[in-house]
Amino acid sequence: MQNKFGLKDFVLLVLVIGIGLLVLLAIFQEDRRWDSVRSLDTRIREQERLLSRLEGATQENAEAVAQAVQEIAERLDELAMLSARLSADGAAPLSEEERARIEALRQQPGSTQPRASAGGRDESWARPGAKVQWQPTLVYANDPRSQPNFTPGGELTEIYEAQLSRLTPYISSDVYARRIQELTLGSLGIYDPVTLKMRGQVAEAWQVDPEGMWMRARIRANARFSDGVPITAEDIRWTFHDYVMNEQIEAERSRSTLRDSIERVEVIDPRTVEFHFTQRLFLNVDNALGLFILPKHVYSQFTAAQINRATGLLVGSGPFKLKDFDPDRQWTPPADVVMERNEQYWGPKPAMAGLRIKAINDEIPRLNAFKKGEGDIITPAATQFVSMTQDPQWKDRAQYLKWVNMRSGYSFICWNCGERNGKLTPFHDVRVRRAMTHIIDREKMIRDIWRGVGEVAKGNMPLGTAGANPDIRPWPFDPERARQLFKEAGWEDRNGNGVLEDAAGNEFEFEFSYASGGEISEKIARFVVDSCAAAGIRVRLRPADWSVYQDYMKTRDFDAITLGWGASAPESDPKQIFHSDSIRNQGDNFAQWANAEADRLIDEGRREMDDDKRAAIWRQLERVLHEEGPYTFVRVPPWLRIVGQEIGNVHTYPKGIEHPEFFRSAGAAPMRGN
Repeated sequence: MQNKFGLKDFVLLVLVIGIGLLVLLAIFQEDRRWDSVRSLDTRIREQERLLSRLEGATQENAEAVAQAVQEIAERLDELAMLSARLSADGAAPLSEEERARIEALRQQPGSTQPRASAGGRDESWARPGAKVQWQPTLVYANDPRSQPNFTPGGELTEIYEAQLSRLTPYISSDVYARRIQELTLGSLGIYDPVTLKMRGQVAEAWQVDPEGMWMRARIRANARFSDGVPITAEDIRWTFHDYVMNEQIEAERSRSTLRDSIERVEVIDPRTVEFHFTQRLFLNVDNALGLFILPKHVYSQFTAAQINRATGLLVGSGPFKLKDFDPDRQWTPPADVVMERNEQYWGPKPAMAGLRIKAINDEIPRLNAFKKGEGDIITPAATQFVSMTQDPQWKDRAQYLKWVNMRSGYSFICWNCGERNGKLTPFHDVRVRRAMTHIIDREKMIRDIWRGVGEVAKGNMPLGTAGANPDIRPWPFDPERARQLFKEAGWEDRNGNGVLEDAAGNEFEFEFSYASGGEISEKIARFVVDSCAAAGIRVRLRPADWSVYQDYMKTRDFDAITLGWGASAPESDPKQIFHSDSIRNQGDNFAQWANAEADRLIDEGRREMDDDKRAAIWRQLERVLHEEGPYTFVRVPPWLRIVGQEIGNVHTYPKGIEHPEFFRSAGAAPMRGN
């Protein structure tokens, strides 16, 4: 049959061509619309970056203006009070101090201009004869706004390794709550992330007594709590006297450090506060400057009992604040901790609009959550860190950070040197403690559990610092020496059953407590069990959730535990952990180790203001700890972090990491080091 192209075919062809043209036109229009959307989005991002840079550029000027206005207002108030004093009927004659103040105010231009120092800044608040240390405007260590791909906003999610139990300041006692408090609470000073020198946060200036017995600080005029209320000297006085030092509030950890450092806090004027010290101590100034400042108008509403029960009573003046804070509906575990940018913050505001903290105890689910995009930053187990950096699918898809900083600290096994439930543990004997260290092969432990990441710890001082004793070497793995020490202490296998017994026939058995939920903790526990079994010692394992585990330490309800200490300052005060005074009132000497020589060295070192002389004392203290062995020091770990590739401006610092500097950008490249 012959094919014919008829009218019907022609109509169909026209329709097909028409539809094709319409489709092409629609595609063209969609492309133009998409180009417009992209152009608009680019412009919006450019405006956001511009606004952020403008905010930074005007911040210093705004602070200066706010300070000048505040100072003028204070002078006017003072003049008004003096005027009222002069005009009052039957007023007593003016004192010499009042006459001198009136004359000083008269001599100032306009009667309200503050007296200036040689540098042009008001120092009328300061004590004569002591240098005023003026602090620069707070800035980023690395400004995210200088990055070409900087975009403000968004939320950062970090996944912690343990469930938080409470956030309430000075009541919480773990490192995880401390991390959140450092982001949400303000203090007069903070450590610079690069230099580790103290710099002003709430304080714009301070002066220190040359004899070391007082410190006076001046509050920035624009310093505000997150609810907009100005920070005053009274807030600082109240925080110390009525909150931290209130024996009814469960803040013994802080009291044990501060009670013999700070005698009292005095309000000089609304923006000037003075600390009086009990004695010359090397950390006096840092203790005063580092005191988290609580808003009196918030916390004074609650009784001590209510504060002790509170889980999420967290209000301050840091760069972040709790989102939707309500004291009647506080954060409670296991909910995520959700924070948002504190718009009242006078320093450089966080690039991110929000910060969310999740908690996943188990290492494998935690890493899987990161891989699925449920978190932007995690602290991996050492084995996971090594595996991820070697995984072809992941080694270039995240930022891998490994470095030692002031918070690295050390892990350890703590032996209860005192009584548990009214009965001495086997570890009250120094020979037993030394023997326990000899039967644990810590080098093998690091190889097997942490895949070689880290090194054997030898004491409480950070390796390589002036206070670390270079003559001390970690006790070696030496089962034979351990057997001799056990025998000297009265423990030997008396019936040939392979288990050590004392003279009364009691077998050497103890309970090893550890925080549950982590693969590493389980491996440490099994390693201890196997090491003890080889030495003829029976071990009962006692895993517990983190909150319960903390209670074991507070009540001294354990034989042995494993834990890690991380510092929050470049040089730590050993009294909190190793002085016998810290055994009482649930202090952090949960080992219940009391040693007169250690107490003497700690007291002497704390009073020594010369850095070199103090370091020599700390080296002696490390020798005592080495010989006495309340801890078996296990490992010095580097900090490990895995950060999503889309998080920009990620830097490692001697202090740690700086969350406010992070921003989210799909084009962010991994950055390491400073």
